[in-house]
Amino acid sequence: MAPSFDWWTKESHRGTPVVVKMENPNWSIAELEGPSDDDFLLAGSPNTNRDKGRGKNARQLTWVLLLKAHKAAGCLTSIASAMFGLAAAVRRRVASGRTDTDNDNGGGMEQENPTVKSRFYSCIKVFLWLSVVLLVFEVAAYFKGWHFGAPHLQLQYLLTAPYGVKDIFNSLYSRWVLIRVEYLAPPLQFLANACIVLFLIQSVDRLVLCLGCFWIKFKKIKPVPKGTVDLESGDGNGYFPRVLVQIPMCNEKEVYQQSIAACCNLDWPKSSILIQVLDDSDDPVTQLMIKEEVTKWQQEGAHILYRHRVIRDGYKAGNLKSAMNCSYVKDYEFVAIFDADFQPTPDFLKRTVPHFKDNEELGLVQARWSFVNKDENLLTRLQNINLSFHFEVEQQVNGVFINFFGFNGTAGVWRIKALEDSGGWLERTTVEDMDIAVRAHLQGWKFIFLNDVECQCELPESYEAYRKQQHRWHSGPMQLFRLCLPDVIRSKISIWKKANLIFLFFLLRKLILPFYSFTLFCIILPMTMFIPEAELPSWVVCYIPATMSFLNILPSPKSFPFIVPYLLFENTMSVTKFNAMISGLFQLGSAYEWVVTKKSGRSSEGDLVSLVAKGPKHQRGSSEPNIGEMEETLLQEQKASRKKKHNRIYTKELALAFLLLTASARSLLSAQGIHFYFLLFQGISFLLVGLDLIGEQVE
Repeated sequence: MAPSFDWWTKESHRGTPVVVKMENPNWSIAELEGPSDDDFLLAGSPNTNRDKGRGKNARQLTWVLLLKAHKAAGCLTSIASAMFGLAAAVRRRVASGRTDTDNDNGGGMEQENPTVKSRFYSCIKVFLWLSVVLLVFEVAAYFKGWHFGAPHLQLQYLLTAPYGVKDIFNSLYSRWVLIRVEYLAPPLQFLANACIVLFLIQSVDRLVLCLGCFWIKFKKIKPVPKGTVDLESGDGNGYFPRVLVQIPMCNEKEVYQQSIAACCNLDWPKSSILIQVLDDSDDPVTQLMIKEEVTKWQQEGAHILYRHRVIRDGYKAGNLKSAMNCSYVKDYEFVAIFDADFQPTPDFLKRTVPHFKDNEELGLVQARWSFVNKDENLLTRLQNINLSFHFEVEQQVNGVFINFFGFNGTAGVWRIKALEDSGGWLERTTVEDMDIAVRAHLQGWKFIFLNDVECQCELPESYEAYRKQQHRWHSGPMQLFRLCLPDVIRSKISIWKKANLIFLFFLLRKLILPFYSFTLFCIILPMTMFIPEAELPSWVVCYIPATMSFLNILPSPKSFPFIVPYLLFENTMSVTKFNAMISGLFQLGSAYEWVVTKKSGRSSEGDLVSLVAKGPKHQRGSSEPNIGEMEETLLQEQKASRKKKHNRIYTKELALAFLLLTASARSLLSAQGIHFYFLLFQGISFLLVGLDLIGEQVE
């Protein structure tokens, strides 16, 4: 065996000597496991021409550097194009001159009291301008060298400095430090601690819900109907009670065809089903279109009726109440409700109604929502995360362990007797679905949630539509809480159910959640940057919110890459939710205004094609030969509506964006790393939402 020896190259391209242990002087360096990619290559024996090897190394290194430079240039180009696109979008927003205060085309919060709205916006502007002034003040103090680690040392230095050293700025700054130490920091810290406690309580509630969901998955707990239904043969053991199907709608010409078609395709004996199309449209053209669609299905043999109210009071609740007053309703035992954009599968009734058999205490069976456009844009993806958690965790856990949850207003089947015992539909709030659910619960009725029964629907694709929807969803529960609290206290249900209804269902999940989200992360956190004597720990700013976001995203694991945008967007939406909560609690502004969520009808075209593909059932009748014309008309209407729409500028979100960005600049002076990054990215999130750069974009 040849003796080994050490062979040195002069130096590697990285500037450090390289030693290769050689066992055989005739081996080539290429046969050894050595550096790869852009590392040098040497070939041959120790006597190989080293100049030639170094020439190859230089050429290879040059090509590698050129490739990396090309990749970097491509990355910079894409970033530059994205920035130019963002700048162009901002210019369009500013040039359009449309803000959320404009009332044309249903923008912003229509009919909202201008006084209330201006007060809320004025408060945010006060915080903004105060933060700007304080930032200038703090920067000047920083460059004077007054940046001690502890604020009390800073105050001690300023107060004990020789009088001759002090100028006007020194005097003003020392007074400011004294005021914030003595008067501002204690109440701000108290408010921060109170919000932290509420945050922890809500986090524990969220954790308990997740543990309950895990237990349901682990034990495979699932509601099982006492009367089994054979979906293949369709006999259902002869259990086919009479079901009334209601489709309430109002000026929703984009989606009425698909909902009517889906309900007419429900697999249920025609003698035991009646479909009511409850049209509240005030547009004569839309009324005519819907009426013609109902007529076509009647000609095909569907048991369907068209109903239009002359006096359109009470929004959706008034519409449903009017329909339930029809004389023929007494002949039906159950009522299934589907909003205009919902498309139940043909076996929907077969999978829900059998749960009522031999279960006289059951008042409601609620199905889960699924979304045809959840991947349309970033806004719909973030909504899908929220609603997936709501259904799979909140609704399922409450349904299994408490037999109560808030009715979602659609994709559910009610026992008509339960509705009558609870007082029927009332127009006193904008959340008539939650209202009837609470009153039924107080009467002792039980609910079942079916997580495996889905009903397709559509998510709002524009921020404007989503904002209006969330305003109604968070204003209504506070209206209802004020109205039903005495009834809850006087009811005969158990103390545990009363506590769950008051403290968990209403206070914690409907009031406390938007309150602390807005107050803690949008007001207190930026203020602590200017009043450093009041502190928010890092685990409040980063770790617990990240953990809660991770739990929220578990029911939709494919959305995991969007966990950071989800966290930031939820804090951004806290402005709208907080404003809505205050409006509903104190009956301010647009608390009693109902704005129909705008639909795009993206699934309409696909539904028409799928109906034609069914062929043998010949379900479209006279409309079938004109499908091309219908599709063309639908596309033209969508284009015309897009031309009328405008992206808006949302003033409150923009004001908070600048407040948070100003606070992030202040945090640099005190080198608060996590706080700086949180404030920076949260400020950018508010900026994007304020400029309406999330969701559907209209050219």
